[in-house]
Amino acid sequence: MLVALLAGAAALLLAAASYQGGEQPTLRMAHSSNVAHAIPIVGSSLGLYGDAQTRVFDSGPQAIEAMLAGSIDAAYVGPGPAVNGHINSGGRIQVLAGAATGGASFVAAPGAGISGIADLGGTRIGAPQIGNTQDVSLRDSLAAHGLAPAELGGTVVVHNVPYPDIYSLFTTGRIDGAWVAEPWATLLVDAGGERIFREEEVWPGGGFASAVLVVDAGYAGRNPGAVEDLLASHAEAAGRIAGDPEGARDIINGFLGSYLGRPLPDRVLDEALGNVVITAEADEGMVLEFAEKAGRLGYLGRHAYDLSGLFYGAGG
Repeated sequence: MLVALLAGAAALLLAAASYQGGEQPTLRMAHSSNVAHAIPIVGSSLGLYGDAQTRVFDSGPQAIEAMLAGSIDAAYVGPGPAVNGHINSGGRIQVLAGAATGGASFVAAPGAGISGIADLGGTRIGAPQIGNTQDVSLRDSLAAHGLAPAELGGTVVVHNVPYPDIYSLFTTGRIDGAWVAEPWATLLVDAGGERIFREEEVWPGGGFASAVLVVDAGYAGRNPGAVEDLLASHAEAAGRIAGDPEGARDIINGFLGSYLGRPLPDRVLDEALGNVVITAEADEGMVLEFAEKAGRLGYLGRHAYDLSGLFYGAGG
């Protein structure tokens, strides 16, 4: 079931009605460098978030750790870190809106002889940080095919390292494949790899949430006006991307150029963006389906967990 952006905005407006004036604190938010985070990349570049302080993390779990430590108030992360953070924080981290669906692929190295998950026995595979969305999808797919990572007695060696390190391992022949988000998947293809499948192809519904906007519920409760502004900025950035995709591409490439040290060829970024759907809506079903995968892997703890309050404004 889709949690409509307007419904979320209405809930925030009701909360704002009880806000007792005063100067709102500067919002501290975070996002990563992959193109599923196009909304904050474009929005920040255009100044749509006002005076918000923005930090860039290599992965969602790092952003969640910073939020739990009290150093950021909101973040764009994958559904895995969002769900895990919600549970580990006792419900403090909640999904405020969606940001993107799709945008991850499994890419095999040249000559690796990999045509699908069943061929991964005895291989070395790159994935982002443990608990990251792509890491969870990789490990769940291995289990579904009777395979296991080496640390659990299996034969698949999983290298959980930052994206630039995955690229280095891939291009120097030290891994046989990688499960990564865009633009890294297309960069690996451009380096001679073969895109074996896009991640949505292994999901029952043919799609998956790749980025959501989460907020510290305590911060939201104290500063409903600031969260209302955040949601409005988020929606405006999504609209700007839809209305001017070429301009958005140029902004994203400018960001990647400054963050990675060089911009990407237009053909690479165009293909990478073509694999992602930018959306301001959070698909509850997609997020909860991902939680099931993480739960099967033991990432959500050994005991029963309650996700009834995962979505902001939906009750708990």
